[in-house]
Order: sequence, then structure tokens, then C-alpha cells
Amino acid sequence: MTTYLGAKHWKPAVLQDLVFLQRGFDITKAQQKAGDVPVFSSAGLSSWHNEARAKGPGVIIGRKGTLGSVHYSEGDYWPHDTTLWSKSLRGNCARYAYYALKCLGLERFNVGGANPTLNRNHIHSLPIYIPERSLQDEIVSILSAYDDLIENNRRRIALLEEAARLIYREWFVHFRFPGHNQLEIIDGLPEGWERRTVSGLADVFRGKSYRSSELVASDGQPFINLKCVDRLGGFRISGLKWFQGEHRKHHLATPGDVLVAVTDMTRGAMIVAQAARVPRTVGGGAIYSMDLVKAVPRSDVEPEWFYGMLRFSQFSAVVREEATGATVLHLKPKHIENWEALVPPIELRGLFSQQFSAILQQVDNLELQNMNCAKARDLLLPRLMNGEIAV
Repeated sequence: MTTYLGAKHWKPAVLQDLVFLQRGFDITKAQQKAGDVPVFSSAGLSSWHNEARAKGPGVIIGRKGTLGSVHYSEGDYWPHDTTLWSKSLRGNCARYAYYALKCLGLERFNVGGANPTLNRNHIHSLPIYIPERSLQDEIVSILSAYDDLIENNRRRIALLEEAARLIYREWFVHFRFPGHNQLEIIDGLPEGWERRTVSGLADVFRGKSYRSSELVASDGQPFINLKCVDRLGGFRISGLKWFQGEHRKHHLATPGDVLVAVTDMTRGAMIVAQAARVPRTVGGGAIYSMDLVKAVPRSDVEPEWFYGMLRFSQFSAVVREEATGATVLHLKPKHIENWEALVPPIELRGLFSQQFSAILQQVDNLELQNMNCAKARDLLLPRLMNGEIAV
């Protein structure tokens, strides 16, 4: 990060010559209506609405909360009040401005104390250097190739996970599993099925209580936190932090372990009770925070089926109702342990696990590819943006 941006043989300027930023527009969840317009908060894409307040393509910066985060929208969008958005790009390439802002370390300009706040007047005058538009476009063509591949892989991951969800619901919710015509329905369940609580299927362990001083920028152990859990379930490798400190053996989550969120810091993100499976990309293992619990299936329970049950059944919707808290929602481990699951016979669980395992393998491979692409892009980014690499 630097107080200026660009090569000194480019045009000297200040940040507002590249992009003029404006405060976003307040909108509550209750005011939003179903639509295809993305709503960006300081943490990124947070929801959808039927009305846009800004024309795309555009750049959005976190103004409150997730300070200095930078997001990009190709189409029209609604920038939330917690953001700053690109009211004018001064004829510059929107995606170039996006990459440029990511290099500036805008989180340094916090003026809010306990509640992080970014004031546009404090960054508009930052000295930078701006290349000609044609050079901007060439730089963007290089960097966007990585981002486009990452986005394409994300779509493939979403399709794979949707395929798994459809299989689960077809077999274990609608009871249209292989051989279902040959079984009788007894007390509302196919013959051979039973009801068991999560505590009868797995052991549940609370995560690590930690101090902020134990989180480091690098050279620590991977640390899984709420940002690693997608609001619809699943794991986000980009949310990993790094931990230096002592921990107990049960605070370690290894690839294949299932984690469930028991805290919702934002209340509206619907993250409480969402399940995620630790991917191979975390390596040998990671510490997980006290906002999560680890559910370890018993020896007679297939891990892939167990994860599918937590992820694709009504588990999260029902258990979430047990959460308490005025501003921050909390679940107790017992609320997860008391959930009663429909458990099919071992043969059917094994057949589902076989298919789901193949899907999870593909997801892991795509996540690994994305991680490597992001590393390559992040190495190139500052060197292209300061003119070190000529294009």
C-alpha cells in the first residue's frame, strides 16, 4: 500500500480525478422488493431489490463497518448508506478504478473510532498518477482475466451445490429415492427410516474464544470465522483470518469437518445455523472461532450424508428460530444437538454420500483453482498499477 498510486511517467492527479465518490442511500430489508438489482453494503453484495440508484458499471467502497472494502458492479445497482459509490468516473475505466482503489489500503483512513468510518473528503485529495484510457483498458484486460475465471468457477460451484441440494430433497424430503416404490410408508416414514437427534448422530464442540490481539496479518494458523460461512451455507475461503495463540485439540477443524454458525453479528444476514464443510484449501487444519461449533459424525454416520442433511434440510430454518438476543443472535449448542433428523437406512445414506462426495471433490478443486488465481492476480495487481510491469 502507498499514499500514491501509479507510475510517475503517468499523469499526476488526485483520487477524485479518477473517481468522484458519493455517499450511498439508506434502505432497510423491509423496504426491499423482489428484483434483480444488487444491493451493495460495506461487506459487498448483501441482497436484491427491484430499483437501482446508481448506473453501472460502478465501484462501491465500504464507508462504515467493513471499512475500505472495494466492490464492483457491472450493471445498475443500489449502493447502501454504509458505502461510497462512484458518482462520476471522469471518463476513466470503471474496472481500472476498482483495481486502483484496492491498492490504496483505504482502511487506514478510519475517522470513526469504535465504529469504523471512512470520510470521502479525506481520500479525494490523495495524490496518484493516472495512465491514458487505452493503457487502463490494457491493464484491466490482464487482471479481469483472473477475476472472470474466478467468477466462472463460482457459478460452477453454485450449480454443483444446487445439484446436490436437488438430489437430497428429491430423496430425503419427497421420498423419491431409488427403490422407493418397493417400501411401505409407516407412521409417515418409509420402511426402515427413523428419527434421531443430532446429538445421536454426532458430537458437537464449541469453537475457540479468542482475543483480537491473537489475529495476525500473516504467519499464523488459518482461523475460520463467521466470514467463512456463506449466508446460504457453504464455505468461503476468502473469509479466512490468521491466528497465533494456544488452543485445545477440539478447536482444530480439518478438511471434511462440518461447522455450524451459532452467532449472527449482523442479524439480517441469516447466517445463524448455516452449515459449512471445511475444504481441502485450508491445508492440514484450522482453528475455528467461538461463533461456530464443530459437529463430528459418529463412526456409523456417513460424513457426506450428515453434511447434506444439515445443509439441505430444514435444519437451519427451524433451529434459527431458537436463537436469542436483542442485537446479536446466539444459538446454544443444545439447540443444534436437539434437532431431530430423518435418518434413512445405511445403504441409501451410502449411495447419496457416494454421489455427494464426487460433487464435493469438484467443488474443492474449483476452490483451489480460485485460490491460486487470486494469489496470481494479487501479485500482479500492485506491479501493474504502479507501472513496474509494462503493458
